[in-house]
Amino acid sequence: MSTVVRRILDLTVEEHTLTVPLVWSDPSDARTIDVFAAVVSREGGESLPYLVFLQGGPGFEAPRAFRSSTSPAWLDEALAHYRVVLLDQRGTGRSTPLGDADLERGSSAVAEHLTHLRADSIVRDCEAVRAHLGAETWNVLGQSFGGFTTLAYLSTDAASLDHVFITGGLSTVDRHPDDVYALCYDKMRAASERYYRRFPEHRDAMRRLADRAAAGRITLPDGEIVSVSRLRSIGSALGTNEGWQTLWSLLELDPASNAFRHDLMHAMPYSGRNPLYFAFHESSYASGHATRWSAERTEPDDFAADPTLFTGEHIRREWAETVPAFQPWREVALELAEFEWPRLYDAEAIAASGAVGAAAVYVNDVYVPMEYSLETARLIPGMHLWVTSEHEHNGVRSGPVLSRLIDLAHDRRIR
Repeated sequence: MSTVVRRILDLTVEEHTLTVPLVWSDPSDARTIDVFAAVVSREGGESLPYLVFLQGGPGFEAPRAFRSSTSPAWLDEALAHYRVVLLDQRGTGRSTPLGDADLERGSSAVAEHLTHLRADSIVRDCEAVRAHLGAETWNVLGQSFGGFTTLAYLSTDAASLDHVFITGGLSTVDRHPDDVYALCYDKMRAASERYYRRFPEHRDAMRRLADRAAAGRITLPDGEIVSVSRLRSIGSALGTNEGWQTLWSLLELDPASNAFRHDLMHAMPYSGRNPLYFAFHESSYASGHATRWSAERTEPDDFAADPTLFTGEHIRREWAETVPAFQPWREVALELAEFEWPRLYDAEAIAASGAVGAAAVYVNDVYVPMEYSLETARLIPGMHLWVTSEHEHNGVRSGPVLSRLIDLAHDRRIR
């Protein structure tokens, strides 16, 4: 293990790298990986309790701490109460990242490696970091997939957690992935219609773009010939607070312009920077199931007929053929789609965990449906709920969201 200490204005950042087993469940497997965590504190806060942040995804590293301006946006509020642990989840960032170079080992070897990057393994990594820091217990903030990981934490190691904060991450614990993606289509249908009520002229603009894509007439700077399904995935932006602005700006552009091609490339939710997000994403909803391209199989008839209906995190198998960055990952993605993922959550253990804290549930969440979040919340009576339409799925990027959850968890008057 190694530790490096840095100073960023009034922040102290301790960088810890631990070597841990790749396969926690099999002591005879000698393979190891590194796990990286940055512990951030501000002057006077060096003895505060720890708050570990679990990033959304899966397949993304934790944000880096900066000052002027503060990043992430919720950091100031968190540092008023905690030392913040920014953990790069295994396979991402500085935690032995998995990338294109690893494909030289063969698709089956890489697919098998990915089966060990799930939330249950991330929990074991968290426990190793907690022990390394000498903390008997700590607190957790789980955003989106980080909330899923927090539920896995409550299934196995709830005694390690003081307060639990979850933002847009109360996953279903027992439903099939098909149920989730089907409901997410309903959410995207509603989001699409809300958008077109505000900007009705953009429905025709989207229809014209779909025609261009169907004719193979949209080519991105990286050489991707954009399919209709990839074009529609720009609707993922509607799951964020300001995403409608991204969509509006894009649909106002001349589709033959450089600006459109570059902005479209950046507006689509899946990219080559984090191929795990594409190859691994559907597994986040698989607890005791194989996914078998769930989002593709559950597409409603009206979505198949109307290309102006936007999609969100609905992955398509065809992208492994049409997206240059994903083509090398084709066999990995196909293998993972058939993998029977073990159960991840224990509803009885979650209910018995005694967890206390607060969770933000977003009424219009297009990624983690409110209906299933409320089902899961009933398992955790000690969690205060804030059910709100003030924010979309990325609401934690607004500092007041975390402020409100901390106040709720401590039964303080809402500011």
